[in-house]
Amino acid sequence: MARSSYLFTSESVSEGHPDKVCDRISDEIVDLVFREAKKSGMDPAQVRIACETLATTNRVIIAGEVRVPATLLKKGKDGNILLDAAGHPVVNPAKFKSTARKAIKAIGYEQSGFHWKTCRIDVLLHGQSADIAQGVDETGNKDVGAGDQGIMFGYASRETPELLPAPIYYAHKILETLTHARKNGDANARKLGPDAKSQVTVKYENGQPVGVTQIVVSTQHLDESLTSEDVRSIIEPYVRSALPEGWIDADTVWHVNPTGKFVVGGPDGDAGLTGRKIIVDTYGGAAPHGGGAFSGKDPTKVDRSAAYAARYLAKNVVAAGLADRATIQLSYAIGVAKPLSIYVDLHGTGKVEEGKLEDVLGRVFDLSPRGIRTHLDLNKPIYAKTSAYGHFGRKPGRDGSFSWEKTDLVPALKAAVKAA
Repeated sequence: MARSSYLFTSESVSEGHPDKVCDRISDEIVDLVFREAKKSGMDPAQVRIACETLATTNRVIIAGEVRVPATLLKKGKDGNILLDAAGHPVVNPAKFKSTARKAIKAIGYEQSGFHWKTCRIDVLLHGQSADIAQGVDETGNKDVGAGDQGIMFGYASRETPELLPAPIYYAHKILETLTHARKNGDANARKLGPDAKSQVTVKYENGQPVGVTQIVVSTQHLDESLTSEDVRSIIEPYVRSALPEGWIDADTVWHVNPTGKFVVGGPDGDAGLTGRKIIVDTYGGAAPHGGGAFSGKDPTKVDRSAAYAARYLAKNVVAAGLADRATIQLSYAIGVAKPLSIYVDLHGTGKVEEGKLEDVLGRVFDLSPRGIRTHLDLNKPIYAKTSAYGHFGRKPGRDGSFSWEKTDLVPALKAAVKAA
């Protein structure tokens, strides 16, 4: 029997955390490729990109495999696209470097050890493997296949209005609030730096979140004279505003910059890599994770698109009143269009049989890579804003971003369950 009273902790990291700087650059490059594809007339469904970023002291390295429009390729003196020794088109690094610098500037790094204007940027992107392409691309009667094998999970819970677990939702919200204050707040808030981490321990009673017992915030500060107590006095009002009223009481324990001074931050303090914060990106440890990262990948990569689809299905199951909690697993093989399996766990809260729901989900939503991209409208530049503060529990945008957070499948889902 599941426990109803317990403590659960999740963490988040800010947009200036070294790994999140890399996620941001990788996703800005995905968006760049989609924008250039549209401008050049290239079919966005043909875009292929798997972009990894490494950042350290005044150094950024961008690597990976791409299929991009000609506007992003290098031309020789004769006007033809240059090819490398392997026959791959050679990427022109200029726009990729410019995109990375703009991302670093937007985050706020203008420090001697990491500055958007002076850091060295190397672009090592090259053409996609023909072996992978033949499995993924549509040919003849073959539908678009999954970009890789793997397992993906989606989760939803009724414990917050966004149907996201409370610990990760509020860990994100604390840092979003602090980031907004750093960029737009008073003089004291502007003393904070881009790099920050949060962690909240949430108390559950009868299965519902009721308060926080521990709050951890470590935030970079630009004024070396600030003590941990000084930093707490700056951030505490923002932290309190991010949490529900009454969740902080006299027994709540605060840990603010517990190691003391935090002046050197970002990639200058700790090297960053794309895809190293997958639990922060998803459910904060409250649900399983298949292991694949999201940032830097176009939506033929089911690590990304099928994880979005699984969240979409789980959220709609809960929003439809079919369960209070739902975990959904999808699995794929490279080059194969249809999922190999669909698994549903309603954690004892379901109003419908799980096996029945597994059959229904596969009928109301085409879970092939093409079907996911089409239904959720993923072939567009919507990814940079996913790179910090979670890919889930966010408000769908007018630009099509976070479409997987919509609950527009509820009517079809209810009808299919009733008819089954």
